[in-house]
Amino acid sequence: MSPDELIYLGILAASIPVGFLFRYLSPPVKQGSALLLGLSITIATCHIHTLHSLVTVIGTWIIIKSSWRHAPALSLSWTFLYLLFFRLITWFGLPQPTPFANAVQLLLTLKMVSLANEVHSFYIEKKKEVSSFAKSPVIAGIAQEPSLYDILSYSYCYVGIMTGPFFRFQTYTDWLTQPSPLSLPGWEPCLQRLKPIPVYGALFLAVNSVFPLSYVRTEEFLDQNFFYRFLYMIAIFFVFRMRFYSAWCGAEAGCISSGLGCYPEKALSKPGGGPTVNYSPDLPTEEKYDFKTIQNIDCYNTDFCVKVRHGMRYWNMTVQWWLHSYIYANAPFKAYTLRAAWTMFISAYWHGLHAGYYLSFLTIPLCIAAESAMEASVRAKLGPHGQNIFDWVHWFLKMRAYDYMCMGFVLLKASDTINYWMSIYFTVHIIAVCCIIVGMFLKGEKRERGRGNNEETTEGQKIENVKEKIGDKTD
Repeated sequence: MSPDELIYLGILAASIPVGFLFRYLSPPVKQGSALLLGLSITIATCHIHTLHSLVTVIGTWIIIKSSWRHAPALSLSWTFLYLLFFRLITWFGLPQPTPFANAVQLLLTLKMVSLANEVHSFYIEKKKEVSSFAKSPVIAGIAQEPSLYDILSYSYCYVGIMTGPFFRFQTYTDWLTQPSPLSLPGWEPCLQRLKPIPVYGALFLAVNSVFPLSYVRTEEFLDQNFFYRFLYMIAIFFVFRMRFYSAWCGAEAGCISSGLGCYPEKALSKPGGGPTVNYSPDLPTEEKYDFKTIQNIDCYNTDFCVKVRHGMRYWNMTVQWWLHSYIYANAPFKAYTLRAAWTMFISAYWHGLHAGYYLSFLTIPLCIAAESAMEASVRAKLGPHGQNIFDWVHWFLKMRAYDYMCMGFVLLKASDTINYWMSIYFTVHIIAVCCIIVGMFLKGEKRERGRGNNEETTEGQKIENVKEKIGDKTD
């Protein structure tokens, strides 16, 4: 493990016991302490580059104070343009930010865009209340416009400051004002989330030592046979998953220990978004709680769901909610595949400027189009047994698609990514295009058959009509 990874690990490990201590604090003390701790971590790891996140926060606050009506669009433009400056900063003769500064900036971008949307929703609902003389039924909305101190506290809250998960400002304020934090579940769900980490960590270290990523970039690797090169991407994606499973399960445990994102089960919370139905914040003894709001990974379903589109749903779940709520929902297209492509493009930009991100993320819509075509033209015509076989084949191809796309995500450079994909003959791209063509052909064949049946029916109807007319004349 690199020194940076060890620092990440140390911050994650320390956040878990610290979280339990925060349950004893009153709301004002909890708010100030979380801000102080988060800001200390940021300054200690980012140094002078802490200014980037501070400028982003101040800029968003000015946008919200100046024009809440246009805050969602302006905040998205502001934070994403600043990300561009942040990544091209060496062009201006300024020092390269640390990896920790990049992690803070990424999560802060999500928070600021979400905050602007929450404030916008608050004022819209407030206007509705004034005009209708009735309290708004909006679910999980903020109660007032946050002050600069509130925004800074939310931005630099120590929980998930570098590793996530993403959470809304409303989730943060609910955490501060929990009526009885010590009564909420803590140890049991925290231990449940920590249990698999040793296994994931051991598998990551073991497989990574046998299949190092650096070997893919060598001429010796390209001299290996096709099957070895193809299987190598499976090992690389396995290492990639084990690494993030470990990190995200640890990050969730840090949230659980502090009580962040704890809501009654009846609130039907979504990862990232929080409650979807109104609920009482009181604490009846028989109430059941969950931490779905801060769930960032569903390891089992990531591996064993059938479809490519579902694989995204279970991976980095809080960020997926953000993308769906603020990017996909406002995409300038109507077709699902085009909206998905737009969302994946924005996701790639958020991750960075490396060409590998774009090559990988923009392959996802192609795979979605391929699976949709085959489902409509093949699976729909099969019986239960045939559909079961189809789903197993679909799952196998889904995993190979993610293996394939992962290579672009980790190799980063366009040349390295294309060289690897070329070494396995662009297998996934070719399979996806073939599936789309077959689906279109079968769909066209079905349409022609349907048209033929309609023509036969029409001709038959004409003959019947003539017969009826002749019969009428005879009578």
